[in-house]
Amino acid sequence: MKITDQTLQQIDRIIKKIADKFPASHEAMLLTDIHLCVSPETGELLVLDDDDKEITRCIIEQWIDEKDDDFYEQVVTVLRKELRSHEELIESMSLLKPYSFVLESEERDEQHELYVVDGDTIILDPIMMEDLDKDLDEFFKKLMNDV
Repeated sequence: MKITDQTLQQIDRIIKKIADKFPASHEAMLLTDIHLCVSPETGELLVLDDDDKEITRCIIEQWIDEKDDDFYEQVVTVLRKELRSHEELIESMSLLKPYSFVLESEERDEQHELYVVDGDTIILDPIMMEDLDKDLDEFFKKLMNDV
């Protein structure tokens, strides 16, 4: 699935709406997760707080009736990228740290942790981490040969 500009704009608006609900100037609220629930049938992206109260929602037309087996993995990649592009806005939200953005299925099953706000902690995209074990093993082997 090639992500369209319209989809990126809708995700951008959702992120800004979330941040608008928790402006930096207000006293920090206790909230541990922001839940993003995605439905590949309806294309709905629903955002909830820890108490299952709706923060915002939208329909992403590109995701309606999406049948790809790796739908959630594709959604994870685009959501992480968009969340990282709004890092400053997200980090300034009036929520007590740590808190995270979590992707859930339409049945509310946790699929992926997308973004953690905890000072120095970030979640890396698994694609970036694919060959990390191999690279570290090669580095360690080379390092030990130099000793």
